[in-house]
Amino acid sequence: MEIISVINQKGGVGKTTTVINLAAGLSQQDKKILVVDLDPQGNATTGLGLSNLESSEETIYGILNGTKEISQSIKKTNFKNLDIITSNVDLSGIEVETAGDSNRAFILKLKLGLYLNNSRDTYDYILIDCPPSLSLLTIMALVASSSLLVPLQTEFFALEGLTQLMKTIERIKVSLNPNLKIRGILLTMYDKRNKLSSQVEKEARDYFNEKVYSTVIPRNVRLSEAPSHGMPALIYDKFCLGSKSYFHFTDEFINQETKTESAA
Repeated sequence: MEIISVINQKGGVGKTTTVINLAAGLSQQDKKILVVDLDPQGNATTGLGLSNLESSEETIYGILNGTKEISQSIKKTNFKNLDIITSNVDLSGIEVETAGDSNRAFILKLKLGLYLNNSRDTYDYILIDCPPSLSLLTIMALVASSSLLVPLQTEFFALEGLTQLMKTIERIKVSLNPNLKIRGILLTMYDKRNKLSSQVEKEARDYFNEKVYSTVIPRNVRLSEAPSHGMPALIYDKFCLGSKSYFHFTDEFINQETKTESAA
């Protein structure tokens, strides 16, 4: 079982789209998935067909402030093998509310650890959808995770933002989670008609080498449409270009696991 944060402090790079569609792709391959929506905007929640307007106690906020346990907060989605802990806007208050707690960076790690040790439920992957900032919530996710998946938009400022993220990750490794590793970087919103997309891809592959997945996610209208219907694009329109790319990515993601195991 691996806890993976999908992270990038820039907004609009395809984090939630990646969480939703990777979760759906894995669940279709008989992997049991838990999505943790750690973004106060609650986009992963609505993108998987649930409401982000419900009582705060029933969300990740209730878990982090101590009013609920994880076992009481997991919800089934309409998709086989795919569960979620939802989020809503109240989560944005957690930073202020935990200001006096010196161990607050470890709250999520402790809650997940307690749940996984005591529960009969088993998940193959827990995917955490992080907020688009380097805030307390993101640090909680970094501390709780074994690895990170970084969606990287093929745009002009993307690599600049990635450098900042790498510095944060290194600081977390030194002080809070020495075992944290980057599982991979996924290029998103790729436009083959745009020369800049191929330049960013080349720079990313030159710098991060094999850490960059070979699959590239294109700009695709159906990927943008699917969340408004409360479902992953893989289910909304499995034949569109975006869905095909996420199916490829899911295969690459699982094969990466097999390679790691055979290397060990």
